[in-house]
Amino acid sequence: MATLLLIKCYKPLTPIRFSLLLPNSLQSIQFSSHFSSSRPNKRRVFRCLSSLTSSSSHPVVDGKRSSKSIGDKPETPPSTQLWLHNTMTRQKELFRPKLEGKVGMYVCGVTVYDLSHIGHARVYVSFDVLYRYLRHLGYEVHYVRNFTDVDDKIIARANELGEDPISLSRRYCEEFHQDMVYLHCLSPSVEPRVSDHMSQIVDMIKQILDNGFAYTVDGDVYFSVDKFPEYGQLSGRKLEDNRAGERVAVDSRKKNPADFALWKSAKEGEPFWESPWGPGRPGWHIECSAMSATYLGHSFDIHGGGMDLVFPHHENEIAQSCAACKHSNITYWIHNGFVTIDSEKMSKSLGNFFTIRQVIELYHPLALRLFLIGTHYRSPINYSVGQLESASERIFYIYQTLKDCENVLGQHDAAILKDLTASDTLDSVNKFHNDFVVSMSDDLHTPGVLAALSDPLKTINDLLHTRKGKKQAMRLESLAALEKIIRNVLTVLGLMPTSYSEILQELREKALKRAKLTEDQVLLKIEERTAARKNKEYEKSDAIRKDLAAVGIALMDSPEGTTWRPAVPLELEEQQTAAT
Repeated sequence: MATLLLIKCYKPLTPIRFSLLLPNSLQSIQFSSHFSSSRPNKRRVFRCLSSLTSSSSHPVVDGKRSSKSIGDKPETPPSTQLWLHNTMTRQKELFRPKLEGKVGMYVCGVTVYDLSHIGHARVYVSFDVLYRYLRHLGYEVHYVRNFTDVDDKIIARANELGEDPISLSRRYCEEFHQDMVYLHCLSPSVEPRVSDHMSQIVDMIKQILDNGFAYTVDGDVYFSVDKFPEYGQLSGRKLEDNRAGERVAVDSRKKNPADFALWKSAKEGEPFWESPWGPGRPGWHIECSAMSATYLGHSFDIHGGGMDLVFPHHENEIAQSCAACKHSNITYWIHNGFVTIDSEKMSKSLGNFFTIRQVIELYHPLALRLFLIGTHYRSPINYSVGQLESASERIFYIYQTLKDCENVLGQHDAAILKDLTASDTLDSVNKFHNDFVVSMSDDLHTPGVLAALSDPLKTINDLLHTRKGKKQAMRLESLAALEKIIRNVLTVLGLMPTSYSEILQELREKALKRAKLTEDQVLLKIEERTAARKNKEYEKSDAIRKDLAAVGIALMDSPEGTTWRPAVPLELEEQQTAAT
């Protein structure tokens, strides 16, 4: 168990100032085709670089050394700066860590009394993308994400089930871990639990009391918001507008209705810990102040969570932390938008939620992840079956394209492939890299990256399947370069599977489950349709195709025969077309 020394008041760290030019604008990203209708007859050949980012080595152009490298854009090189929207300042700010090359990040975790829903999935996928991108930029990230395993809701649920509250919370911690594995979320550096940090919490409350920001009433300890004039700086709320509300109990003993509990005296049948104020347990907000200070100090870079935590949770955290240590300072407050159902926030308390397990019963977890990052993390995202169907179809297309590419490249010895690629393919690689950097640098604009992915995927399919593409010089080298940069970008987005074949099969299985069909039943329908076409029974053939399309099974005819793939069910597709 850590001592009081671990949460001592640290001196504020001076931010590192980088001598970087600020971009004129990162607000608008336009995507256009990089193909030109007019190309020189003489094909230029460029030497490919192996990294996603630019390198100091240069390609060879027509046998001569060129200054053009993959990742370079001669007119306006892509910025590797990162701009993040800071809730505290209500604007995008250039990210500058307090210590060069190192980032401290704390994200508020789940209250573990039930399975997590897709609102939770959005929070942790969003911050997983940030975590991955910071690491991609070369930062050493100390990522702390807590578990709230002592809380009124946990106690109430445990009483319903006749289970020990700590045992119940431990069980749901493991369920949450499994959900994060499904969603390809990397493990944080540390995952502290409230029940393991009571001494740090008690020490911080004592410091707040000693500094005159709290008071005791019959074994309870309350924070006095009137003693903290800056209260409301994060949320923009005025003190007179505050009232007792969510997780802030109405109590006539409080000096101000907005005062919140730091310590709650023990009640019969509830778990408790000893303290200078008698047996009890901590209030909701103090836990994150104490645990973030324990692992990151009072001054660190990023504090994040869902938009619903801005008030009261994060507002109260700021007040507590500053009351315990006047030098407490968090540079960037980052919050993701809600997942909504019919424009209403999804939440357990409203009963309008779908658990992650419920969704991935019918849809692949990476289709859910693609759906979540298909909207900018700060914007609300409306949950719908149509959106998940579209994400499933799209991700199948991505992996099928890469699998087809892998199959062709696998027929050749990688060692004999020259480190060269055709000029138009290099343009495609450069443009995609540029769009990736510009989009991610602009407050993690993942929709921009996903939109930019269309061009290199189309180029791969042209090289694989069109007559012109099959004849292109340096075809294999071009395929290898395109597949590599797409794979690297998918890794940063958390969308890179361990095997293209395995995930394609898993996506097919999910589609069959949604269609309530088996593989054998689909193949039998294909045989029936093939026979109908042979007998020129085109009406029957069309009816079979349409029946399968209605349940999300699309048939694809080729000289080698007919195969199937998952698709948006016909009725949903028509609705989406009508809506757009």
